[in-house]
Amino acid sequence: MVLLIVLVVVGLVVMGMYNGLIAKKNQVENAFASIDTMLKKRYDLIPNLVASVQQYMQHEQKTLVGLTEMRARAVSGGLSPQETAELDQKITKTLGGIMVAVENYPDLKANQNFLQLQAALNETEEQISAARRAYNASVVDYNNAIEMFPTSIMAGMMNYQRKVVFTAAEAERGNVNVKELFKK
Repeated sequence: MVLLIVLVVVGLVVMGMYNGLIAKKNQVENAFASIDTMLKKRYDLIPNLVASVQQYMQHEQKTLVGLTEMRARAVSGGLSPQETAELDQKITKTLGGIMVAVENYPDLKANQNFLQLQAALNETEEQISAARRAYNASVVDYNNAIEMFPTSIMAGMMNYQRKVVFTAAEAERGNVNVKELFKK
């Protein structure tokens, strides 16, 4: 009788660990899908951005072509989460460069279509940032679960691997030189 009770308790504990790991894995996948959705929204804005700035920004054609190529690669699919994160960092950096270059084009800065597009892009960037934070929180929770005893045993049997968090690009981590900003 005691043996039966012990087996039932052990079975319930194992079932709880298994279900907990599955839930954490699904949470990470759901959070990544949210990032993917926001990135798709950004990718949809890029052709409009390129079209609206192209006539004004003749000297930045190389940058615009590069941005268009990165967008094409992103929407083609088949990228791993790591490749998606790396491409996302490159696109973010390029978009930032375009927004800085806009300062040299007063006519473009006054264009209402461009201003609306810029506002939509800024909102999308904020949503991407929020989705990244949610994803990173899910990944940390998942990684903790698969590395801590006793769930690490179950995770090993299920062949669960660590997930990588989204990190800021090296340029975003550096200190901002405010003095340089006011020279512009």
